[in-house]
Formats: sequence, structure tokens, C-alpha cells
Amino acid sequence: MNPDADKLWHAPRWALAVLLAVLGMLGPFSIDTYIPAFSGIASDIGATPAQMQQTLSAYLFGFAFMNLFHGALSDSFGRRPVVLWGLAVFTLASLGCALSQTIGQLVLFRALQGLSTGAGIVISRAVIRDMFPPAEAQRVMSQVTIYFGIAPAIAPIVGGFLFVHLGWHSVFWFLVAVGVVLFAANWKLLPETLHLSQRQPFEVRHLMHGYWDLCSDPRFLLLAFASGVPFNGMFLYVLAAPAFLGDHLALAPTQFFWFFLLTIGGIMAGAWASGRMAGKVAPKRQIRDGFLIMLLTSIVNVAANALFAPHPAWALWPIAVFAFGWALMVPVVTLLVLDLHPERRGMASSLQAVIGSTANGIVAGVVAPLVMHSTLALALTSILMMGVGLVAWVWLHARWPEIGRRVAGELA
Repeated sequence: MNPDADKLWHAPRWALAVLLAVLGMLGPFSIDTYIPAFSGIASDIGATPAQMQQTLSAYLFGFAFMNLFHGALSDSFGRRPVVLWGLAVFTLASLGCALSQTIGQLVLFRALQGLSTGAGIVISRAVIRDMFPPAEAQRVMSQVTIYFGIAPAIAPIVGGFLFVHLGWHSVFWFLVAVGVVLFAANWKLLPETLHLSQRQPFEVRHLMHGYWDLCSDPRFLLLAFASGVPFNGMFLYVLAAPAFLGDHLALAPTQFFWFFLLTIGGIMAGAWASGRMAGKVAPKRQIRDGFLIMLLTSIVNVAANALFAPHPAWALWPIAVFAFGWALMVPVVTLLVLDLHPERRGMASSLQAVIGSTANGIVAGVVAPLVMHSTLALALTSILMMGVGLVAWVWLHARWPEIGRRVAGELA
């Protein structure tokens, strides 16, 4: 934690949470806004569904690759410069997407978007831990998740409206405007939260040593898998939204917002509950409860899809409840990750994001196209993604039972 943290931000705590949430939402916002325009883009530039899916996977793999460096750069040069450069590149990449005329151009600029948007998510986590002690950090992390959830709920509504009335290019022009506004806001408001005494030297040997320290720590890897992979249990449905919502549930593009509204509502409710538990409930109990909710919901989802024809009246609710369970436990797991190696919080945030986004990229580019033809296949894959995280947490709990035993307020 920055020893001068109380001097860096004088506005209410919720205002910083809003700024960081808006910064962190840029990544999912870049996905959710253009999904309703999939069919229009494909028709206009002559792309196949498989090629359109690659615009998602290119973004996610770019996101995963650059996340290796966002946190390390911020540990050396500060949080603020990395955020501002990331926003500048995102704005230019969005401009390239808006002007794209071929699928190759669109894939290229989507990859460039992915390379830049990770800065917001990675740095916002590190800023929170720079500014607040553990219990307070969990509350702010939960607030960020709540505010963060508003944008993806609005994104498909905005994207669907723009696509229907102005065409698919307007979706990316809108993202250009978002990039400009965020750059101006963070230039004016975002403080530098990394204390000079906590900066790490930017040397290849030092960076490699840091990566080795983290990647050779099984506690870090298991926690990162426990938080990052289960997210794909619901993200799979976001990636498969054109098929899941349009083909299986027969919803129009302008009706996709119901799915996002329920899912993000689940995330916001889970994050609110997580914040209420901060400093009162042991982290491992909160994580256990989150996984239990996801497991039971996944079982119900598989059974329902095996027995009944998919219908919007019931098919969307299991995903929303799953999202609640994930959001209940992920702020706690994230803080446990950041506190394993306090001197490398930026790098730890980066590598945690790399593991999660690499899983996202594999699901987007390989898994989703294979299973989106069937709602039962989607449900089975969702429970499998959750199962990977559950196994990681159970393994960690059995090997290092002391992790997460004390409530956040008792941690150093």
C-alpha cells in the first residue's frame, strides 16, 4: 500500500471506484457492443461465421499477450502512464475498426484493441491495493465490480441500436468516442498511486526473475485458475450469443439486452454481497459459497437443457445465478493473488489476467464454435469450465489451508 495514499484522493471512495470501474469496463465493453452487429458485419464484408469468431479470438489473444507486460510496466514506470498509453492505442485501434473494409483488416485492428484494453483491468486492480488496506480494498473491489457491471449491460443495447439505425461502422465510431472521453477523464483525474520507493527496475533480467517467482509459485497459479477459468462458464454464453440468443432462443438483436441485463445483474448482486462480507467473513468461506452456488446452478442448467427445449423464460436465469456466484468469490481471490507477492502487485495482476484471458481466447477461438450448435453442449462446457476452477481451489485449500482463513481486516 502507498504510504501517502490518504493524500492522493480527496473525493469520496465511491468516486474512485467509478473511475476505476469505467476504466476496467473498456475490455468487455469492446466485446459486448459489437456482438449484435455480427450478422451485419459478416454480410457486408463477406465473412463466414468462423471468420467472425476470429475477430473475438484475435482480440482476446492480443489481450492475453499484452497483459504479460501491462503490470510489469506499471511496476516500473507507474500506473498512470500505462493507462494513458493504453487508452490512446485503443482509440486509434477503434478508428481502424471503423474504417475496415475486409475481414483481415477487422481482425488486425481487433487484435490491436485487445493489446491495449488490458491496461485498464490490470492497473485498476493494482491501484485499489495501492490505495487501500485489505478489508477496505475488498469493499472497493466489490464496488468496482458493481459499477463495472453497468456498462456491459448497456453495451449490447447501444450496439444493437447503432447497428439497426446507423450500420455496423457506427459501433466502432462510438468506441472511438468512448476512448477519447476516457483518455481525457483519466488524464485529469487519475492519480499516480505507485510510490517511488515501491518501483521496480525495468530490466529484462529483473522482469524474468519476477515472472519466474510468480509462475513457479503453485499458490499463485491455483488462485489464478480458480478466479479466471470459471468466468468462462458464463463468458461462453457471451461468445456464443449470436447462436444462443438468435438461433436457439429466437431473439432479435435488439432483444439481446435481456441476456446481458440478467447476467450483469447477477454480477452486480454478487459483488454487492461480497462487499458486505468484507472484514466479516473469512475469505475461504466466501470462496466456498461462490463455488457452491456455481456448482448447483450448473447442475440445474445441464439437467434443464437435457430435459426441455430451450426457451427464454428459463434459459437465461441459470447464467445470471452462475454470475452471482462468480462475483461473490472473485474479489476475494483477486486480493489473495495480489497479496502473495506484495512487491510485484502489478505483475501479479498482469499474470492473473493472462491466465484468465488465455482461457477466454481458447474458449472464443476453439471451444465456442464447437459447442454453440447445442444448448446442452453449452451447458456441459459451462460446468466443465467451472469444474477447472473448483478443482484448483480444492487443491489449494487442501495443500495450504491457512490461505484465506482470516478475515480481510486481520491481514497485514
